[in-house]
Amino acid sequence: MYTHYIYIKKDLTFDNQHMQPLIKRRHFLRIVYGTQSPAGAKVDVKFVFCNLTKEDQKVLVALEIMRYDDIIILNCTENMNQGKTYAYFSSLPEMLNSTEGPSPPYHYVMKADDDTYLRLDNLVKSLRPLPREDLYYGCVVPCRSMNPFVHFMSGMGYLVSWDIVEWIRVSEIPKNHMVGPEDRVFADWLREGSRGRNRHMAKWEMYDYPEPRSVCTHELWPNTIAVHLLKKQEKWIETLKYFNVTQNLKPSKLYHIP
Repeated sequence: MYTHYIYIKKDLTFDNQHMQPLIKRRHFLRIVYGTQSPAGAKVDVKFVFCNLTKEDQKVLVALEIMRYDDIIILNCTENMNQGKTYAYFSSLPEMLNSTEGPSPPYHYVMKADDDTYLRLDNLVKSLRPLPREDLYYGCVVPCRSMNPFVHFMSGMGYLVSWDIVEWIRVSEIPKNHMVGPEDRVFADWLREGSRGRNRHMAKWEMYDYPEPRSVCTHELWPNTIAVHLLKKQEKWIETLKYFNVTQNLKPSKLYHIP
């Protein structure tokens, strides 16, 4: 059986006025992903920030790192569409490559929104027959499009093979084109560099939450890989209930959950 090594970044930026809610959100996502155990794969989920600027950030995030060791702090200024995606992908080879560990350290690297629920077992199953090189994987947008070679993968979550991560680190193409809508810019890099020739579009296994209805929504169904736009707790709960995520809760005298 193949073992896939997958590295997932949850896209969660800092709001200097609302530190506590963001900590709660990270704790919630740790529970959501920490209770998934995909067969035949090692999946690491990390939270990625740019440089910390506030004293409360430095204390509270340091405590999180000491406890969970799942945070990466990049040498950049927190931003959207101003180069954070480049900072993330281009920094990974130096951070993760090691003479003592496996080579490559991960077969795939993913960038996903924090309002996306990923079903890791289905993600791993979908990757098994796919190439481990020059791969660009996700849900193409605009939502009516079915051609991943013309458009780009949605920011809900897209994945590339490790060789593309290495290319981003050394190529002048992404370095000279960092500003703009980050997911579209990422696809521009691949097109200009003739990368990502193996493209897999996981539509409709990746989709927006059913309500409010749009061309991007889909009813929840068992083959789901990702549900996007879970902006409210109620949508998270309905999604988690549908997929019966608590089915492996062991009986115990210590609690009673009807």
